[in-house]
Amino acid sequence: MNPQFDNLFQRLKTSPFRAKFKLGEKDKAYIQQKGIETIHSHCRDFVQKRLAPAVIPNDGKQTPMRGHPVFVAQHATACCCRGCISKWHKIPAGRSLSPTEQDYIISVIMEWIEREMMK
Repeated sequence: MNPQFDNLFQRLKTSPFRAKFKLGEKDKAYIQQKGIETIHSHCRDFVQKRLAPAVIPNDGKQTPMRGHPVFVAQHATACCCRGCISKWHKIPAGRSLSPTEQDYIISVIMEWIEREMMK
C-alpha cells in the first residue's frame, strides 16, 4: 500500500456516492485471471483516451459505472471525468493532462484496486 494516498482515500470515504463503490467477486476474478499488469495497461489506455484530451465531447458520461474493474475504481476515486478530477484532485479541466498528471491518476486508480483486492 502506498501511504501517499491515505488522506485522499479518507476524504473519498466521506462521499456517500464514492464510498458505495467496491470491487465485486466478478471484478476480482477478472483481475486475477488477467493479472495486475494487464489491468494497469487497460487503466493507462482508458486514461489516455477518455480523460487526457483537453476536450472530451461526452465529459461526465464517458466512464461506465461497471463492466471493468478500472471503471469501478475510476468512480470510487473521482477519476471518472474531468469535472471530478478538477473537484477532487485539483487538476483543471479544459486542457490536456500532462504525462505526470496521467501517471498520478493511474497511480490513484491502481492503488484503490490493489487495496480492494486485499479485502
